[in-house]
Amino acid sequence: MSKTTCLVDDDPSVRKALSRLLESAGLGVCAFATGEDFLSYAVSHPVSVVVLDIWMQRMNGLEVLAHLCSLSPQTRIIIITGRDDFAVRSIATQVGATAFLLKPFEDTEFLDKVQYALTGGGGRGTKVR
Repeated sequence: MSKTTCLVDDDPSVRKALSRLLESAGLGVCAFATGEDFLSYAVSHPVSVVVLDIWMQRMNGLEVLAHLCSLSPQTRIIIITGRDDFAVRSIATQVGATAFLLKPFEDTEFLDKVQYALTGGGGRGTKVR
């Protein structure tokens, strides 16, 4: 399983900032502007961890999540969102997301969650931290 973190967010400034943050911590990152692009990648590449924005323009994060659960059930999921939404948090918990982070979040908190997921913590069925 690859130790590269996939990042899916339609905001170019968020993608750029989080990509730089992950790279500064010595982590590989593969960033995608759309859920469709990420899912096309995930069909033929193993994905250990995905950082997934929920509120995107075309295909939202919940739709991506639904496809990902059947496509790659071993992938650890970190949800990032600008809106705290009970229904979204509930779905994230049900599918076993490793973390649920509200933007803006602290860099160290984000990196801790990614490292935790990359080292095998927070597999499906684990409570969201």
